Formats: sequence, structure tokens, C-alpha cells
Amino acid sequence: MEAKWWRKVAFDIVSAFEETVMPLFGSPEAGKLVGRGPSGDETKLVDRVAEDIILGYLGELGVNVVTEETGVLNEGSDYTVIVDPLDGSYNFISGIPFFAVSMAVFEKEGPIYAFIYEPIVERFYEGIPGRGAYLNGRRIRVRKFDGKASISFYTRERGGELIRRVKRTRTLGAIALELAYLASGRLDAVVDVRRYVRPTDVAAGIIIAREAGALVRDAEGRELKISFSATDRIDIVAVNSEELLKIILEALR
Repeated sequence: MEAKWWRKVAFDIVSAFEETVMPLFGSPEAGKLVGRGPSGDETKLVDRVAEDIILGYLGELGVNVVTEETGVLNEGSDYTVIVDPLDGSYNFISGIPFFAVSMAVFEKEGPIYAFIYEPIVERFYEGIPGRGAYLNGRRIRVRKFDGKASISFYTRERGGELIRRVKRTRTLGAIALELAYLASGRLDAVVDVRRYVRPTDVAAGIIIAREAGALVRDAEGRELKISFSATDRIDIVAVNSEELLKIILEALR
């Protein structure tokens, strides 16, 4: 199953998301608590609806699936799909138009395709290893670092000095989408050092960002490897340049 085939699956999922999930945007019903995921996080109604859509498509394919609300579904396949059915649930429930659906596909250990879809503005980001990153079919690259960084920064005190060393810091509330913004030149870095995000949150974003030329590390500067886990908690430092990576790592130390 090549990237072109997975792209069709992605379009089917996006279409179903628009039809079934988007009518819940900003509604009190969307935030109704319906359970808890494997990591203990609350599962809201909209999370469940979004996940059910994706599992409905992937279940027919017999692939392994890793998803935030259900956990790991091992079908003994060579293919593993890591999914965040709704990145930015709080934003969605609150009526804040910054959220996305994301999916990363692996054949054995190697990534072969990833997408992130931003519904409100209909932006469809893709990463195809070895072939680049794309936004609505057009090639994208990280922007050149000019010394005045605008970064997404999530922390619990660690690295506070970084705020004084960059031009702007933001916390937009949907980290997969923020990684897509890094890939398309809207941000210079995405940093989360709370030991909070999971592989399901960032797998697709990492693939797309790397294909756009980003460097993706952990908080110690080591290459960040994506695990097939629904419960691992990780730090992430994704940047558009070696120069900015050095500045961020120095501040974190």
C-alpha cells in the first residue's frame, strides 16, 4: 500500500470528519465526558465520534492502529497507523477555530505517509518520506531563520529564559497542527518540555515537519524516535534551523 493509496484513505476520512464531526463544533454536547483513554485523559463525546469514524475505515483494512482514546489495536499487520482523531479538542469544544485530524502510517518501523487536515480553512498537509511535504498539493518548506524566532512553547517553568531570547512565544493548543505550521513556515519552532505529549499527538506532525526540512529532537538534543505507544509521554523540540536549535537547547539547560 503506497502513499498514493493512503492519500485516498485520508480523503475519505476527511470527508467523513466534515460531515459527522464538524456539526458539533463549539457545541456544549461536544464536551460531554464519555470515558477515559489508556493514559487516563478524559474522553469527550467529540473525541469518541471522531475516533469511531477513523476506526471504521481502518478496521476494514486489517492494520494495526494506535489511537489516543482506545490505545493499541494489534492485528499482526506490517502496517501501523498512529492517529489523533481530533488534535485540539479543547479548542474545538470551545469554538476556537484551531484544531485538526492527523494520521501517520508506518510499514514495519518506517514511515510511509502522514496527513494533517485543518478543517476551518481546508488546509490539507501531507508528508511523504523521501518525496517532501505538501500543503494542498504544493510543496512546502520551513522558513529560513532570520534571528527573530516566533515559537510555540509549552513548559512548566523549565527553560523560562527562552522567552527572552525569541521574538514571540505562543501556545495554540493543537500541537500536531503547530508542527504543520512549522513545516509551512508560519512558526520557527514547536517546543513542549512538559513531558506531556504522546506519540499520537505528534507522529504525523513530525513526519511532515521533517520532510519540510525541520529538525526534530528531544529536550536533550537527541533525535526523536516515534514509538507505537498510546501512553508514552515525551518532550519535543522541533525547529527550522541548527542555529535556533542551539539557542533553545541552551535555554533548556
